[in-house]
Amino acid sequence: MSTSTRGGRFELVLVRPRLSINPGVRPTVVLDGRGQPAQWGTGTWQRPIGDTTIGVFLYNRAWRYGEAEAVLPEGTTRVVYRAPRLPFGRGRLTVEHPGWSD
Repeated sequence: MSTSTRGGRFELVLVRPRLSINPGVRPTVVLDGRGQPAQWGTGTWQRPIGDTTIGVFLYNRAWRYGEAEAVLPEGTTRVVYRAPRLPFGRGRLTVEHPGWSD
């Protein structure tokens, strides 16, 4: 695959709360409009070319919650999703870029 058709990879960390009243919940990652089931923990994902939107939500067989969405700029290396403790809150996405500094 040539570099003009490749978007690269990024690390996605899905962090589950330590104390949760809903233990059977599963995360779903939405990239480029397509939802894909995921597992808790760290993994690498293929990203589309250019800036794109990443979304994560949780599903517990009854409803979805914990939605979070962010723009994934070109060159992103790591994205961290933190799930809410309660089954009706919003999640939090943090996008890290190698050129950003504190």
